[in-house]
Amino acid sequence: MIYFDNVSKVYKGNHTALKDVTFSVAPGEFVSIVGHSGAGKTSIIKMILGEEKPTIGTVHFGSTDIHALSSDDISAYRRKIGVVFQDFRLLPNKNAYENLAFAMEVAGKTDEEIAADVPHALDLVDLFDRRWNFPNEMSGGERQRLAIARAIINQPEVIIADEPTGNLDPINTFEIVQILEKINTMGTTVILTTHNKGVIDALNKRVITMDSGSIIRDDKQGKYAI
Repeated sequence: MIYFDNVSKVYKGNHTALKDVTFSVAPGEFVSIVGHSGAGKTSIIKMILGEEKPTIGTVHFGSTDIHALSSDDISAYRRKIGVVFQDFRLLPNKNAYENLAFAMEVAGKTDEEIAADVPHALDLVDLFDRRWNFPNEMSGGERQRLAIARAIINQPEVIIADEPTGNLDPINTFEIVQILEKINTMGTTVILTTHNKGVIDALNKRVITMDSGSIIRDDKQGKYAI
């Protein structure tokens, strides 16, 4: 599904963010990418989203060279990917239901589709009873669960979860990871970046470990080993 082929990225000032990175992610896989700050995790995410172009090498989504897409085509491509951020990025003036409905409206979905899919997504993340609450009326864990619901509302092929538990306590962290695993079992590919050793060790799934822009380990059932 996603393939990095000998990708290097050099920014202005001769800062090398990625060095000869090659790996693939299969459809339906759950992959964690770990590494210290500056290891290259963010650059990989930006490459997948088409926000940055490789200096050398190519990044493919299926048979498509992401960075050869036109601006119109890149917008359509990004609808295949849902992103969950550490800082939630919810719309503060909209309640939980409206946050999801707005994401569907932007994607061109009908009122009938919104009415059918929003309650289902809220139920999936155990927020149906909080559907009329605004983000400032919700806990950090609830807001992150809502952010996950927003990421999956348009049924993307891939979910990228970028440090989704960074601001959460251990109980909420466990709940978020469980939801990501549930989404993965339903067939969605999940790419997780995290510094949380406990999360990685509990998942017991594939772990790509990065250091100074290079992949130093790629374990099918890995642990946090840095």
